[in-house]
Amino acid sequence: MIRAPGELLSRDPGNPILTTADLAYPANSVFNPAAVRARDETLLLLRVEDQRGVSHFTLARSADGVRCWDIAAEPTLLPAPETFPEERFGIEDARITYLEELATYAVAYTAYSDVGPLVSLALTDDFRSFDRLGPALPPENKDAALFPTRFDGRWAMLHRPVTGNREHGAHIWIAFSPDLRHWSDHRVLLRARDGGAWDARKIGLSAPPLLTDEGWLILYHGTGGGPRPVYRLGLALLDRDDPTRVLRRADEWIFGPHTPYEREGDVENVVFPCGWTRDGDDLRIYYGAADTCVALAHGSVSELLGWLRSPETPMVAGAS
Repeated sequence: MIRAPGELLSRDPGNPILTTADLAYPANSVFNPAAVRARDETLLLLRVEDQRGVSHFTLARSADGVRCWDIAAEPTLLPAPETFPEERFGIEDARITYLEELATYAVAYTAYSDVGPLVSLALTDDFRSFDRLGPALPPENKDAALFPTRFDGRWAMLHRPVTGNREHGAHIWIAFSPDLRHWSDHRVLLRARDGGAWDARKIGLSAPPLLTDEGWLILYHGTGGGPRPVYRLGLALLDRDDPTRVLRRADEWIFGPHTPYEREGDVENVVFPCGWTRDGDDLRIYYGAADTCVALAHGSVSELLGWLRSPETPMVAGAS
């Protein structure tokens, strides 16, 4: 494993683990995969950008989640602008959550069109057929994922709206729904910070919330000011029973672009996870690198929680 100084995640030595050369059809790039462990294999819902610049999803499977990927020979989920006009310019950056109560997988993704990006939801049992629920939240909004359980009878979703005045930043919000279709009780959860912080310009959810013994572990991405944004990753912890309560949020990033495949590509200096899987203490974080390829990082749940808990780790004042 390869770990840069000061970081808490290690790069897989086989990175990048997937490129367009692994696809069965031509494409410009493959990146930002959703991830889930199902039926003793790892599933990735890859974002594939075709040679028109329009994105769709393609499924990849692996027994060990590292190599020997079996990638679908054709797209798994294409935009459907005739029925869902909000998908006219493509579908992007899925996050997968298994809803045990419903025995189904919820896929939150960004639908993109001339009205801007918005959050859409779909349900699937097999990753072959999908029941699109349509838009959940209006534009401009993205970086959404569901929690796997209800809170006081309601589903919860993290999302990232952007106001008309971008000078005020883009923050992570939380919303609630009784039925996955009607969302309300929106409130800011984690704020993009002011000044020169690494996450001062905008932040957004990376992988879906992960339940631990100490609460919901949140992995988020952020960019600071400056003419050339750099996407890095940070950590926060939410209360197990009340996800609107932020327990801790670290001041420093834990992972950022260092290697050539993270620094050079369609968008420079980007590490962008949309999914992770857990096996006991071991975490596998699947991320898009420079909006061009798919890479894998390894981490430890106990190490991340211990770092967040440590009095030596600087915390954001007031957490949220």
